[in-house]
Amino acid sequence: MSLRLLNGRRAAISAAIAAIAVLVAAAPGASTPTPLKQKEHQAQQILDEVNALDIQLGRVGEQLNGAKYELAKVDARERRTRTSLKIARQQFEIAQQRVVERFVALYETSAPSTADAVLGASSLSSILDRLQLVQATNRLDQRLARAAQFRRRQLAQRELALVAERQRHAAAVAAIAAHQHTIDTELQQRRVLLGSIQVEVKRLKAQEAARQARLAAEARARLAAQIQQRQRAAAAAAAAAAARKKATPPPTPAPAAPTATTTTVITTTAATTTTATTTTTSAPVAPPPAAGGHPEAASIAMQYLGVPYVFGGGTPAGFDCSGLVMYVYAQLGIQLPHFAAAQYGYGVPVPRSNLQAGDLVFFDALGHVGIWIGGNEFIDAPHTGSFVSIETMNGWYASHYVGARRI
Repeated sequence: MSLRLLNGRRAAISAAIAAIAVLVAAAPGASTPTPLKQKEHQAQQILDEVNALDIQLGRVGEQLNGAKYELAKVDARERRTRTSLKIARQQFEIAQQRVVERFVALYETSAPSTADAVLGASSLSSILDRLQLVQATNRLDQRLARAAQFRRRQLAQRELALVAERQRHAAAVAAIAAHQHTIDTELQQRRVLLGSIQVEVKRLKAQEAARQARLAAEARARLAAQIQQRQRAAAAAAAAAAARKKATPPPTPAPAAPTATTTTVITTTAATTTTATTTTTSAPVAPPPAAGGHPEAASIAMQYLGVPYVFGGGTPAGFDCSGLVMYVYAQLGIQLPHFAAAQYGYGVPVPRSNLQAGDLVFFDALGHVGIWIGGNEFIDAPHTGSFVSIETMNGWYASHYVGARRI
Protein backbone atom coordinates (compact mmCIF):
# COMPACT_ATOMS: atom_id res chain seq x y z
CA MET A 1 0.00 0.00 0.00
CA SER A 2 1.40 3.41 -0.97
CA LEU A 3 2.06 6.15 1.57
CA ARG A 4 -0.51 8.43 -0.08
CA LEU A 5 -3.22 5.74 0.08
CA LEU A 6 -2.39 4.97 3.72
CA ASN A 7 -2.50 8.67 4.62
CA GLY A 8 -5.75 9.05 2.75
CA ARG A 9 -7.35 6.17 4.65
CA ARG A 10 -6.05 7.51 7.94
CA ALA A 11 -7.53 10.93 7.13
CA ALA A 12 -10.88 9.30 6.27
CA ILE A 13 -10.86 7.35 9.56
CA SER A 14 -9.96 10.50 11.51
CA ALA A 15 -12.78 12.43 9.79
CA ALA A 16 -15.25 9.61 10.58
CA ILE A 17 -14.15 9.54 14.23
CA ALA A 18 -14.50 13.32 14.44
CA ALA A 19 -18.02 13.15 12.94
CA ILE A 20 -19.08 10.39 15.38
CA ALA A 21 -17.61 12.39 18.27
CA VAL A 22 -19.76 15.37 17.29
CA LEU A 23 -22.90 13.20 17.17
CA VAL A 24 -22.08 11.57 20.50
CA ALA A 25 -21.42 14.94 22.10
CA ALA A 26 -24.93 15.97 21.11
CA ALA A 27 -26.47 12.64 22.17
CA PRO A 28 -27.90 11.76 25.61
CA GLY A 29 -25.08 11.39 28.08
CA ALA A 30 -23.07 14.43 27.03
CA SER A 31 -22.07 16.53 30.03
CA THR A 32 -20.15 19.60 31.05
CA PRO A 33 -16.53 19.76 29.88
CA THR A 34 -14.04 19.16 32.71
CA PRO A 35 -10.34 20.03 32.47
CA LEU A 36 -9.66 16.40 31.55
CA LYS A 37 -12.32 16.42 28.82
CA GLN A 38 -11.05 19.74 27.52
CA LYS A 39 -7.49 18.42 27.34
CA GLU A 40 -8.63 15.22 25.66
CA HIS A 41 -10.59 17.31 23.12
CA GLN A 42 -7.54 19.51 22.56
CA ALA A 43 -5.35 16.45 22.12
CA GLN A 44 -7.80 15.04 19.54
CA GLN A 45 -7.80 18.35 17.67
CA ILE A 46 -4.00 18.40 17.59
CA LEU A 47 -3.94 14.76 16.50
CA ASP A 48 -6.28 15.65 13.63
CA GLU A 49 -3.95 18.50 12.69
CA VAL A 50 -0.97 16.16 12.81
CA ASN A 51 -2.79 13.70 10.55
CA ALA A 52 -3.70 16.51 8.14
CA LEU A 53 -0.11 17.76 8.10
CA ASP A 54 1.11 14.21 7.53
CA ILE A 55 -1.17 13.96 4.50
CA GLN A 56 -0.11 17.39 3.24
CA LEU A 57 3.53 16.50 3.77
CA GLY A 58 3.02 13.30 1.79
CA ARG A 59 1.50 15.24 -1.09
CA VAL A 60 4.29 17.81 -1.06
CA GLY A 61 6.78 14.98 -0.88
CA GLU A 62 5.31 13.54 -4.05
CA GLN A 63 5.44 16.97 -5.69
CA LEU A 64 9.08 17.23 -4.70
CA ASN A 65 9.71 13.77 -6.09
CA GLY A 66 8.10 14.88 -9.35
CA ALA A 67 10.15 18.07 -9.51
CA LYS A 68 13.34 16.15 -8.83
CA TYR A 69 12.36 13.65 -11.50
CA GLU A 70 11.88 16.44 -14.04
CA LEU A 71 15.16 18.02 -12.97
CA ALA A 72 16.87 14.67 -13.43
CA LYS A 73 15.49 14.52 -16.96
CA VAL A 74 16.87 18.01 -17.56
CA ASP A 75 20.22 16.82 -16.24
CA ALA A 76 20.12 13.89 -18.65
CA ARG A 77 19.25 16.21 -21.52
CA GLU A 78 21.98 18.52 -20.37
CA ARG A 79 24.50 15.72 -20.57
CA ARG A 80 23.31 14.84 -24.05
CA THR A 81 23.30 18.51 -25.00
CA ARG A 82 26.83 18.92 -23.73
CA THR A 83 27.88 16.20 -26.13
CA SER A 84 25.92 17.86 -28.93
CA LEU A 85 27.37 21.23 -27.99
CA LYS A 86 30.83 19.78 -28.06
CA ILE A 87 30.21 18.51 -31.56
CA ALA A 88 28.56 21.81 -32.52
CA ARG A 89 31.58 23.72 -31.22
CA GLN A 90 33.89 21.49 -33.21
CA GLN A 91 31.78 22.03 -36.33
CA PHE A 92 31.69 25.75 -35.64
CA GLU A 93 35.44 25.80 -35.23
CA ILE A 94 35.84 23.86 -38.50
CA ALA A 95 33.48 26.21 -40.31
CA GLN A 96 35.24 29.15 -38.77
CA GLN A 97 38.60 27.76 -39.83
CA ARG A 98 37.33 27.23 -43.35
CA VAL A 99 36.12 30.81 -43.55
CA VAL A 100 39.46 32.02 -42.28
CA GLU A 101 41.32 29.85 -44.76
CA ARG A 102 39.10 31.07 -47.55
CA PHE A 103 39.65 34.71 -46.59
CA VAL A 104 43.37 34.10 -46.53
CA ALA A 105 43.20 32.50 -49.95
CA LEU A 106 41.17 35.40 -51.27
CA TYR A 107 43.64 37.83 -49.82
CA GLU A 108 46.66 36.05 -51.24
CA THR A 109 45.14 35.33 -54.66
CA SER A 110 42.13 37.16 -55.83
CA ALA A 111 39.22 34.98 -56.74
CA PRO A 112 38.55 34.51 -60.49
CA SER A 113 35.99 36.96 -61.75
CA THR A 114 33.63 36.72 -64.71
CA ALA A 115 36.00 38.88 -66.78
CA ASP A 116 38.88 36.50 -65.99
CA ALA A 117 36.77 33.58 -67.08
CA VAL A 118 35.96 35.25 -70.40
CA LEU A 119 39.37 36.75 -71.16
CA GLY A 120 41.37 33.70 -70.37
CA ALA A 121 39.13 31.26 -72.22
CA SER A 122 40.11 29.83 -75.60
CA SER A 123 36.67 28.62 -76.56
CA LEU A 124 32.99 28.96 -75.64
CA SER A 125 33.10 25.68 -73.78
CA SER A 126 36.03 26.91 -71.76
CA ILE A 127 34.16 30.15 -70.98
CA LEU A 128 31.17 28.18 -69.65
CA ASP A 129 33.38 25.94 -67.55
CA ARG A 130 35.16 28.95 -66.09
CA LEU A 131 31.86 30.71 -65.34
CA GLN A 132 30.55 27.60 -63.50
CA LEU A 133 33.77 27.48 -61.46
CA VAL A 134 33.37 31.13 -60.48
CA GLN A 135 29.72 30.57 -59.45
CA ALA A 136 30.63 27.41 -57.56
CA THR A 137 33.39 29.21 -55.74
CA ASN A 138 31.00 32.00 -54.76
CA ARG A 139 28.36 29.50 -53.58
CA LEU A 140 30.96 27.66 -51.49
CA ASP A 141 32.02 30.89 -49.90
CA GLN A 142 28.40 31.71 -49.13
CA ARG A 143 27.70 28.25 -47.69
CA LEU A 144 30.78 28.40 -45.52
CA ALA A 145 29.75 31.78 -44.14
CA ARG A 146 26.13 30.73 -43.58
CA ALA A 147 27.18 27.47 -41.94
CA ALA A 148 29.48 29.29 -39.56
CA GLN A 149 26.74 31.77 -38.63
CA PHE A 150 24.12 29.02 -38.19
CA ARG A 151 26.38 26.96 -35.97
CA ARG A 152 27.14 29.98 -33.86
CA ARG A 153 23.46 30.90 -33.47
CA GLN A 154 22.44 27.28 -32.81
CA LEU A 155 25.09 26.91 -30.15
CA ALA A 156 24.04 30.13 -28.40
CA GLN A 157 20.30 29.26 -28.51
CA ARG A 158 20.78 25.75 -27.14
CA GLU A 159 22.98 27.01 -24.36
CA LEU A 160 20.43 29.68 -23.38
CA ALA A 161 17.50 27.23 -23.55
CA LEU A 162 19.33 24.69 -21.42
CA VAL A 163 20.29 27.29 -18.82
CA ALA A 164 16.70 28.61 -18.66
CA GLU A 165 15.22 25.11 -18.31
CA ARG A 166 17.65 24.15 -15.61
CA GLN A 167 16.97 27.37 -13.71
CA ARG A 168 13.23 26.82 -13.96
CA HIS A 169 13.34 23.26 -12.66
CA ALA A 170 15.90 24.08 -9.98
CA ALA A 171 13.65 26.91 -8.77
CA ALA A 172 10.67 24.52 -8.63
CA VAL A 173 12.68 22.01 -6.62
CA ALA A 174 13.86 24.72 -4.26
CA ALA A 175 10.32 26.09 -3.77
CA ILE A 176 8.82 22.67 -3.09
CA ALA A 177 11.69 21.76 -0.78
CA ALA A 178 11.14 25.01 1.15
CA HIS A 179 7.40 24.23 1.42
CA GLN A 180 8.19 20.75 2.61
CA HIS A 181 10.56 22.16 5.21
CA THR A 182 7.85 24.55 6.44
CA ILE A 183 5.29 21.77 6.76
CA ASP A 184 7.80 19.46 8.39
CA THR A 185 8.73 22.16 10.92
CA GLU A 186 5.08 22.79 11.72
CA LEU A 187 4.46 19.06 11.96
CA GLN A 188 7.31 18.65 14.45
CA GLN A 189 5.93 21.53 16.51
CA ARG A 190 2.43 20.01 16.56
CA ARG A 191 3.88 16.65 17.56
CA VAL A 192 5.78 18.25 20.42
CA LEU A 193 2.59 20.04 21.50
CA LEU A 194 0.63 16.80 21.18
CA GLY A 195 3.19 15.07 23.37
CA SER A 196 2.90 17.75 26.04
CA ILE A 197 -0.92 17.64 25.90
CA GLN A 198 -0.85 13.85 26.20
CA VAL A 199 1.39 14.15 29.24
CA GLU A 200 -1.12 16.62 30.71
CA VAL A 201 -3.99 14.27 29.84
CA LYS A 202 -2.15 11.41 31.53
CA ARG A 203 -1.62 13.53 34.65
CA LEU A 204 -5.27 14.62 34.74
CA LYS A 205 -6.40 11.01 34.25
CA ALA A 206 -4.25 9.95 37.19
CA GLN A 207 -5.78 12.74 39.29
CA GLU A 208 -9.29 11.76 38.20
CA ALA A 209 -8.60 8.09 38.96
CA ALA A 210 -7.39 9.03 42.45
CA ARG A 211 -10.45 11.25 42.97
CA GLN A 212 -12.78 8.48 41.79
CA ALA A 213 -11.10 6.01 44.16
CA ARG A 214 -11.55 8.43 47.06
CA LEU A 215 -15.18 9.14 46.16
CA ALA A 216 -15.88 5.41 45.78
CA ALA A 217 -14.40 4.63 49.20
CA GLU A 218 -16.44 7.41 50.80
CA ALA A 219 -19.61 6.30 48.99
CA ARG A 220 -19.16 2.65 50.01
CA ALA A 221 -18.67 3.65 53.62
CA ARG A 222 -21.71 5.94 53.46
CA LEU A 223 -23.90 3.27 51.83
CA ALA A 224 -22.77 0.65 54.34
CA ALA A 225 -23.68 2.98 57.20
CA GLN A 226 -27.08 3.67 55.63
CA ILE A 227 -27.72 -0.06 55.22
CA GLN A 228 -26.79 -0.71 58.86
CA GLN A 229 -29.03 2.16 59.97
CA ARG A 230 -31.95 0.78 57.97
CA GLN A 231 -31.35 -2.70 59.38
CA ARG A 232 -31.28 -1.34 62.94
CA ALA A 233 -34.43 0.69 62.30
CA ALA A 234 -36.19 -2.34 60.81
CA ALA A 235 -35.13 -4.52 63.76
CA ALA A 236 -36.31 -1.91 66.28
CA ALA A 237 -39.63 -1.55 64.48
CA ALA A 238 -40.10 -5.33 64.46
CA ALA A 239 -39.29 -5.55 68.18
CA ALA A 240 -41.69 -2.71 69.01
CA ALA A 241 -44.44 -4.35 67.00
CA ALA A 242 -43.88 -7.67 68.78
CA ALA A 243 -43.97 -5.96 72.18
CA ARG A 244 -47.21 -4.18 71.34
CA LYS A 245 -48.75 -7.42 70.19
CA LYS A 246 -47.96 -9.10 73.52
CA ALA A 247 -49.21 -6.23 75.67
CA THR A 248 -52.42 -5.45 73.82
CA PRO A 249 -55.47 -7.81 73.88
CA PRO A 250 -56.95 -8.79 70.58
CA PRO A 251 -58.97 -5.85 69.24
CA THR A 252 -62.72 -5.99 68.98
CA PRO A 253 -63.78 -6.45 65.38
CA ALA A 254 -64.70 -3.05 64.00
CA PRO A 255 -68.04 -2.56 62.33
CA ALA A 256 -68.02 -2.79 58.64
CA ALA A 257 -67.07 0.42 56.95
CA PRO A 258 -69.97 2.30 55.46
CA THR A 259 -70.46 1.94 51.81
CA ALA A 260 -72.46 3.82 49.29
CA THR A 261 -75.68 1.81 49.19
CA THR A 262 -79.30 2.34 48.43
CA THR A 263 -81.70 0.78 50.98
CA THR A 264 -85.37 0.29 50.34
CA VAL A 265 -87.61 0.06 53.45
CA ILE A 266 -91.13 -1.29 52.97
CA THR A 267 -93.73 -0.65 55.70
CA THR A 268 -97.02 -2.46 55.41
CA THR A 269 -100.20 -1.54 57.21
CA ALA A 270 -103.70 -2.64 56.76
CA ALA A 271 -104.48 0.25 54.52
CA THR A 272 -101.28 1.25 52.80
CA THR A 273 -97.78 0.21 51.84
CA THR A 274 -95.02 2.83 52.29
CA THR A 275 -91.67 2.68 50.44
CA ALA A 276 -88.60 4.80 51.60
CA THR A 277 -85.20 5.06 49.94
CA THR A 278 -82.03 5.89 52.04
CA THR A 279 -78.61 6.67 50.51
CA THR A 280 -75.25 6.65 52.47
CA THR A 281 -71.82 7.65 51.13
CA SER A 282 -68.46 5.87 52.03
CA ALA A 283 -65.24 7.79 53.01
CA PRO A 284 -62.71 8.45 50.10
CA VAL A 285 -59.88 5.97 49.66
CA ALA A 286 -56.39 7.48 50.33
CA PRO A 287 -53.71 7.07 47.60
CA PRO A 288 -51.02 4.47 48.26
CA PRO A 289 -47.92 5.76 50.06
CA ALA A 290 -44.81 6.61 48.06
CA ALA A 291 -42.67 3.60 47.26
CA GLY A 292 -39.71 2.91 49.56
CA GLY A 293 -37.35 2.85 46.60
CA HIS A 294 -34.35 0.60 46.08
CA PRO A 295 -31.26 1.88 47.92
CA GLU A 296 -29.49 -1.36 47.04
CA ALA A 297 -29.37 -0.13 43.42
CA ALA A 298 -26.67 2.32 44.50
CA SER A 299 -24.50 -0.51 45.87
CA ILE A 300 -25.00 -2.54 42.69
CA ALA A 301 -24.05 0.44 40.51
CA MET A 302 -20.83 0.87 42.54
CA GLN A 303 -19.67 -2.51 41.18
CA TYR A 304 -19.39 -1.08 37.68
CA LEU A 305 -17.21 1.93 38.38
CA GLY A 306 -14.52 2.06 35.70
CA VAL A 307 -16.52 0.24 33.01
CA PRO A 308 -15.98 2.13 29.72
CA TYR A 309 -18.70 4.19 28.12
CA VAL A 310 -20.02 2.54 24.96
CA PHE A 311 -22.55 4.30 22.77
CA GLY A 312 -25.77 2.26 23.10
CA GLY A 313 -24.09 -0.12 25.57
CA GLY A 314 -26.15 -2.00 28.16
CA THR A 315 -23.79 -4.68 29.52
CA PRO A 316 -20.67 -4.71 31.75
CA ALA A 317 -18.64 -4.68 28.54
CA GLY A 318 -19.73 -1.06 28.17
CA PHE A 319 -22.61 1.19 29.26
CA ASP A 320 -24.25 4.40 28.21
CA CYS A 321 -26.21 6.35 30.82
CA SER A 322 -29.62 4.68 30.44
CA GLY A 323 -28.01 1.31 29.73
CA LEU A 324 -26.34 1.39 33.16
CA VAL A 325 -29.66 2.18 34.89
CA MET A 326 -31.45 -0.53 32.93
CA TYR A 327 -28.81 -3.17 33.78
CA VAL A 328 -28.64 -2.27 37.50
CA TYR A 329 -32.42 -2.38 38.00
CA ALA A 330 -32.74 -5.60 36.00
CA GLN A 331 -30.71 -7.27 38.77
CA LEU A 332 -33.46 -6.22 41.16
CA GLY A 333 -36.10 -7.80 38.94
CA ILE A 334 -37.27 -4.45 37.58
CA GLN A 335 -37.37 -4.07 33.80
CA LEU A 336 -36.72 -0.53 32.56
CA PRO A 337 -36.43 0.64 28.94
CA HIS A 338 -33.04 1.56 27.49
CA PHE A 339 -34.03 5.20 27.11
CA ALA A 340 -33.59 7.94 29.72
CA ALA A 341 -36.72 9.88 28.73
CA ALA A 342 -38.85 6.72 28.98
CA GLN A 343 -37.30 5.79 32.36
CA TYR A 344 -38.56 9.13 33.67
CA GLY A 345 -42.09 7.79 33.32
CA TYR A 346 -41.51 5.01 35.88
CA GLY A 347 -41.84 5.21 39.68
CA VAL A 348 -42.88 8.34 41.55
CA PRO A 349 -41.38 11.84 41.56
CA VAL A 350 -39.05 12.75 44.41
CA PRO A 351 -38.09 16.26 45.53
CA ARG A 352 -34.40 17.01 45.32
CA SER A 353 -34.37 17.68 49.07
CA ASN A 354 -35.67 14.15 49.74
CA LEU A 355 -33.37 12.13 47.46
CA GLN A 356 -32.16 8.78 48.76
CA ALA A 357 -29.68 6.24 47.44
CA GLY A 358 -31.00 4.37 44.40
CA ASP A 359 -33.21 7.18 43.10
CA LEU A 360 -32.81 8.11 39.45
CA VAL A 361 -31.73 11.68 38.70
CA PHE A 362 -32.32 13.20 35.27
CA PHE A 363 -30.59 16.04 33.42
CA ASP A 364 -30.43 17.98 30.17
CA ALA A 365 -34.10 17.79 29.09
CA LEU A 366 -34.16 14.07 30.00
CA GLY A 367 -31.11 13.45 27.83
CA HIS A 368 -29.04 12.04 30.68
CA VAL A 369 -29.68 9.90 33.77
CA GLY A 370 -27.73 8.71 36.81
CA ILE A 371 -28.23 6.75 40.03
CA TRP A 372 -28.14 8.78 43.25
CA ILE A 373 -25.75 7.50 45.95
CA GLY A 374 -26.11 10.29 48.52
CA GLY A 375 -23.60 12.88 49.67
CA ASN A 376 -24.68 15.13 46.75
CA GLU A 377 -23.27 12.50 44.36
CA PHE A 378 -24.54 10.05 41.78
CA ILE A 379 -23.14 7.38 39.43
CA ASP A 380 -23.43 7.68 35.66
CA ALA A 381 -21.83 6.78 32.33
CA PRO A 382 -21.04 10.29 31.07
CA HIS A 383 -19.86 10.25 27.47
CA THR A 384 -17.65 8.62 24.83
CA GLY A 385 -14.08 8.19 26.00
CA SER A 386 -15.04 8.15 29.68
CA PHE A 387 -15.98 5.48 32.22
CA VAL A 388 -18.75 4.79 34.69
CA SER A 389 -17.86 7.26 37.42
CA ILE A 390 -19.08 9.26 40.42
CA GLU A 391 -20.28 12.77 39.64
CA THR A 392 -21.12 15.64 41.97
CA MET A 393 -24.40 17.53 41.73
CA ASN A 394 -22.94 20.94 40.96
CA GLY A 395 -21.89 23.04 37.98
CA TRP A 396 -23.39 21.81 34.74
CA TYR A 397 -25.34 19.01 36.44
CA ALA A 398 -26.97 21.38 38.92
CA SER A 399 -27.91 23.87 36.20
CA HIS A 400 -29.30 21.14 33.88
CA TYR A 401 -31.10 19.12 36.56
CA VAL A 402 -34.65 18.09 35.55
CA GLY A 403 -35.94 15.92 38.38
CA ALA A 404 -35.80 12.55 40.10
CA ARG A 405 -37.86 9.37 40.24
CA ARG A 406 -38.01 6.70 42.90
CA ILE A 407 -38.58 3.27 41.31
